[in-house]
Amino acid sequence: MPYRLLSLCLLLLMPLSALGQGFPRLSSLAADGFAIGAEARLLGNGEPGKILGSLEPQRLLSPASVTKVYLAAAALDRLGPQHRFTTRLVSTAEPDDQGVLHGDLVLEGGGDPALTTEDLWRLVQRLHQAGVREVTGRLVVSQWRFGPVTCITTDRCEGERRVDNAYSALLSSAAINYGNWCVTVAPAHIPGDPAEITSCDSQSRLPRIDNRVATRPDDSGTELTAERLTDADGDVMRVGGQISTNAHPREIYRTSADPAEQAADTLKAMLGQAGIPVQGGHATSTARPPASARRLAAVDSEPLQELLLRTLNYSNNFMADTLALDLAEVPRPSLSQAGGALEAFAGTIPGHGPAILASGSGLTPENRTSAAGVNALLAHMFRRPSLFPSFVAALQSPGNGVMRFIRRGSVTFQHHVMLKTGTLNQPVTVRAVTGYFRTLSGRWGVFTVLVNGTATTPYLSWTTVLDRLSQDLDAMIQAH
Repeated sequence: MPYRLLSLCLLLLMPLSALGQGFPRLSSLAADGFAIGAEARLLGNGEPGKILGSLEPQRLLSPASVTKVYLAAAALDRLGPQHRFTTRLVSTAEPDDQGVLHGDLVLEGGGDPALTTEDLWRLVQRLHQAGVREVTGRLVVSQWRFGPVTCITTDRCEGERRVDNAYSALLSSAAINYGNWCVTVAPAHIPGDPAEITSCDSQSRLPRIDNRVATRPDDSGTELTAERLTDADGDVMRVGGQISTNAHPREIYRTSADPAEQAADTLKAMLGQAGIPVQGGHATSTARPPASARRLAAVDSEPLQELLLRTLNYSNNFMADTLALDLAEVPRPSLSQAGGALEAFAGTIPGHGPAILASGSGLTPENRTSAAGVNALLAHMFRRPSLFPSFVAALQSPGNGVMRFIRRGSVTFQHHVMLKTGTLNQPVTVRAVTGYFRTLSGRWGVFTVLVNGTATTPYLSWTTVLDRLSQDLDAMIQAH
């Protein structure tokens, strides 16, 4: 008892900064060398609100994919929740009585961050309905709005030659399928034979395939590897490993080396399948179609609020950076100029403070903001009733979010919090999380935690961060 009493007295005598001022468990990460910025506050009626927790909230740190909340807020502010992006097929020629288009057919990329092959099939169908049966000229994919966008991150730059992931896609206003090729791997009927590998999107073998997958007997297990390589003739998907004869087909996604070229290849194959041959081959262009070009077919994206839900729920880097490029008010913007549009938006938020944003995705490790700044953004959106429902809907509840690693913590944390996470492992560890919470009395609050490591700090798991954060937030929610 004397020992416990002495410990309690010493605890009460410690300065608030040593306790993390409301974040006593998270603040312990500082002992391992991590830099932490954190703040939690209640939202008042037009006032900043009572601070419940604070730990160097003005410190500028890397937010990783927490950057995407800036993208979502800026896009809603500029475009509105119901904005749609339009992709068009246009031509300066018109089909003759036999449906022959004597000229080029141009796909005009509209900057749709979620344009898919399903949308291309709709375009092809509508082109057929417009009476086109043959194109004597070329199929031209126009990425005049932006693209090819110069890479500024290691993953994307390396992906120009070879890649083994689906998250580092290069950027274009005329890209499809988030800049990814998709192939389907199915077992052959006889063990020992090569597996069957086909394109997910076309009867044509797009891209070229280097099949190194063996079919094994029933229940042998399925283990696949894949990388996309690029040579003088274009992209090649090299797939290796094994698949059991009784296994279901597996889909594999890898980024393309040239999203506009990928769109041209895919659309040309679809036109051929629909009985609309293109005689002049295909090409990509950065030129805007002439004003005299007539629309032959068009397809609209889902509303922006739906696109943002996908962007944030799945932390889709391609979608986030494409949307940021859509917001840039300069011709053919670079990714850093797109980030500048987000910086400019942050500068309009009362009480935000400085920020450095070089992308909308957070893949750029140069991004910097503060916990107080992110909370100012969240509070700003909370006070905009026409935009807030679309904004908060893009966040996840730990209790039922699509990302399983966030399903942690107490029942209170799981069902009183909506959040967005951010993760980087290179060049340093970043674990960031932001969002809203509801207290037991029904008050709204905001919180942001930014944890950055160094080259010498140990590995930091999300389990460690979320378990400590959930306990700290749980205490705040229960107390109010």
